[in-house]
Amino acid sequence: MGAAGVPGPGGPAGPGAPGPGSQPPGGSGKKGLLAAVGAVVALAVIGGGVFLLTSGGDDKKSDEAGDKPKSSASASQAPAGGGKGPSGAPSGAPDEATGDKPMVTGWQTQTRDEHHFRYDVPGKADKWQTFSPDQALAYNDDQGKPIVVMTGTSNYREGGCASTANPKAFGEAGKGQLATVGTTGGSKAGSLTENARNWAGNWGFAAYGGPGNKPKVKVGPAKPWKHNGIDGYTATAEVTIANRASKCVPATAVAHSIAQKLPDGTIHGWVIYADQGVPNALSKDQITKIMNTVRPTAP
Repeated sequence: MGAAGVPGPGGPAGPGAPGPGSQPPGGSGKKGLLAAVGAVVALAVIGGGVFLLTSGGDDKKSDEAGDKPKSSASASQAPAGGGKGPSGAPSGAPDEATGDKPMVTGWQTQTRDEHHFRYDVPGKADKWQTFSPDQALAYNDDQGKPIVVMTGTSNYREGGCASTANPKAFGEAGKGQLATVGTTGGSKAGSLTENARNWAGNWGFAAYGGPGNKPKVKVGPAKPWKHNGIDGYTATAEVTIANRASKCVPATAVAHSIAQKLPDGTIHGWVIYADQGVPNALSKDQITKIMNTVRPTAP
């Protein structure tokens, strides 16, 4: 990908950067997306002084199984958690507490059992769409290899923008949406804090420019995240976008991650990335409300 001065697998990261090998692309996808499985792809984020690394995760399993993304979109209704957590969001209770109901009345539930995450987004009337849980969404490099991959996805206000900061998109990525949510991971590489920072930074980098139009990405420190039975870490990336190919491409964006480790040692991530400073952009409170619905499925 032409990134110079990037450390190789197992090498040191840049100053203040997440550790190496801690961003495993996740989810099912067509074989063309999976060519980078087992390799380590390094992304140098210009202006942020951060080296973000990706390594093959559960894509290997998907490739061997011959999984392909579904073309149709559908909401996945699955058991949700109960109780009340921060900002009035439910938390702490087992999934069986509310059956197949979302944690917020009128919202839609999305589940990705492969990554052991379940979450809710607002309803269709609020311009949210959920997709088939195994449908892949990705951003590729110039050789068509995936930089980042997610499944169990949802989009907010898709189709509102005819141009994107990164045209190397696959699936429902880069369709002009103002926000996207999904799950990823499956590797044992790196720590929870490294994975949390890398997921936030890598998705902010890939969705808002990628290697061809490098945005400036500032990744904050990973912080503990203990809600709804998840004992993990979260991180935030602030993005300044260089390639504003049309006026509806935002000048700034934000990406948040949640990383959890399963008993088998694999680390899985939940990510939301969202345009900022444009009409109908998600507010900090709206993003927090969505994040507070994230809960685990049984490992």
